[in-house]
Amino acid sequence: MRYAEWCTAAPTLEADIAAAAMGLDDIGHSRVLYGSLRELGEADGAAAEAGYTNVPYLDRPWTAWSQFVAANAVLDGAFTLMIESLANGSVEVLRSRLKKMLQEEAYHALHGRSWMGEMDATAAAMEAWSQAIEWFGPEGNDIDQLHDMGQLAFGIRDLCHRLAEQVGLPEQMVKVNWKAWDPVSRRTSAGGIDPETLEMLQGLAEKKYMPASG
Repeated sequence: MRYAEWCTAAPTLEADIAAAAMGLDDIGHSRVLYGSLRELGEADGAAAEAGYTNVPYLDRPWTAWSQFVAANAVLDGAFTLMIESLANGSVEVLRSRLKKMLQEEAYHALHGRSWMGEMDATAAAMEAWSQAIEWFGPEGNDIDQLHDMGQLAFGIRDLCHRLAEQVGLPEQMVKVNWKAWDPVSRRTSAGGIDPETLEMLQGLAEKKYMPASG
């Protein structure tokens, strides 16, 4: 959704097209992941009933192109590392389904690094970087436990180190108040998606324009 908001507002036509294309890629990836949940025994609708959770960076529409760039280079990089960790873990459903996703995400990473080199997105990148570390969570949490079981290829330290190498940011610069960390929302602050975007995600906005049933 946030990518789509920039499909006609990016600095160049090529960037507009890329924003739309990457947004569509991620919609497809989400469908694959939700389909995998069913294969793993998760009941249909269970994820939706739990409510939407997201990193704070996605709570509100971005007001600057630098925020898009940082999201693509840093946050999307963190999400892709997690997909890679799943694809190389021991869960066969994920190993077989997520490989193509990684091929498409390679283009996203290239786009993000290219724009990071073209402009000063330092402030936005640091915010995204901090939230990516929060999303991974503290050492010893569920990710490390799944790594120990072989279901994830990377533990917390591996994920943080690999992301730092990819985006060129030092790991030690991030200070997180882990006492405030919520393991469900994977964030240290309250909040969520803005109401208008939430209505669109739930399909409520479109229902306003449906003809009344008689």
